[in-house]
Parts: sequence; structure tokens; C-alpha cells
Amino acid sequence: MGKDSKSKKPSKKKAPKYIGLDKDGNPPDFPYVRTSSSAIHNHGLFAAQNIPEDDYVIQYLGELVKKKTATARANDQHDLSLVEDVGAVYIFELDDKTDIDGNFDWNIARLANHSCSPNCEAQNVDGEIWLVSLRDIKEGEEITFDYGYALEHWKDHPCLCGSDNCVGHIVRKEDWGKLKKLKKRLKNKKA
Repeated sequence: MGKDSKSKKPSKKKAPKYIGLDKDGNPPDFPYVRTSSSAIHNHGLFAAQNIPEDDYVIQYLGELVKKKTATARANDQHDLSLVEDVGAVYIFELDDKTDIDGNFDWNIARLANHSCSPNCEAQNVDGEIWLVSLRDIKEGEEITFDYGYALEHWKDHPCLCGSDNCVGHIVRKEDWGKLKKLKKRLKNKKA
């Protein structure tokens, strides 16, 4: 053996850790939802039956990743979305150090679209992300939640939700007033 082969250490790459899968690697069934074509964007989640207010609708499944990895994957997915008709980002913040990369076919929760008038909200429940119903949802209604994107990238995220109070871009609700002022300033500048 040469000197180089002795000095190389074997790679200690950790196996991916997935959240929400059973011991055999299968996702659970979520009887409240089904997937279908969406008027908002491509495919969406729809109520397969009536869903009562404050109920757990579906868990966001995926791979647990560190922030640095999540940022790199999010940037790559966003770049891909600019050239292909795919979702922009499937990263969900779990805590200060860890995110969930939900970009897997078996994570149908990734198909839930944004709405400015959502019927669900994402909640961190004991280290798991769940969509929880904000009100009673009727069978056949599209399951939506507020993506809560930061204002700084508002131009990159037009909103197509069609709700009466749609602000035109996917921006967290607390920034709606700032967005309206910003858009007004830009409109006045052009005039």
C-alpha cells in the first residue's frame, strides 16, 4: 500500500434521517386529503371528506437537514423552478438548526398551495410540522396555508390564490401593509 492510501480516512457520511415515515420507510395514510389538479398552481391537496376546525389534516414529511444544506437545496430547487414547471421550494423550518426537506413524491403535503385566505396553518407540534385546520373545511375544498415568505423576495413569488383579499404576492401577513406601500411607491415612481 502506498502512503496516500493509508492517510485517507473512510468517509463517515451519515445516513439521511427522515421524519414521519414508519420503520419500513413508508409514509402514513392521511384520510383527510387527496391530490388533484389545482386552479392555484399545478397540483394541490383537497379535502377528501369534511374536516372539522382545529384538526390535524396532514403531516409535512421529509428529510431532516441542517440549515446550510437546506439553504443550498432551496437555492438549487428555486433555480430549477425558473426553467421547469415545478414547485419552487419544499424546505420547512423546524427549529434554529434544522429544517425539513420535503421534496419527495411520498410527501404529498408539499402540494398544499399558498392562499392569502388559508383554511389551514402550519404548526410545529413536538418537532413535527402539521397542517391544522383553521375552520371547518368542506369535502372537495382545496387545502391551503400561508407560506409566510419574507418581504425581501416578494417579486419572486407572485400569488395566484384568487382570494378576495389577495395581495398579489406570497408574503407573510404581517408584511402586507409594507408590501402595499412598496408597490404604491414603485407605481408612483413609474408614473
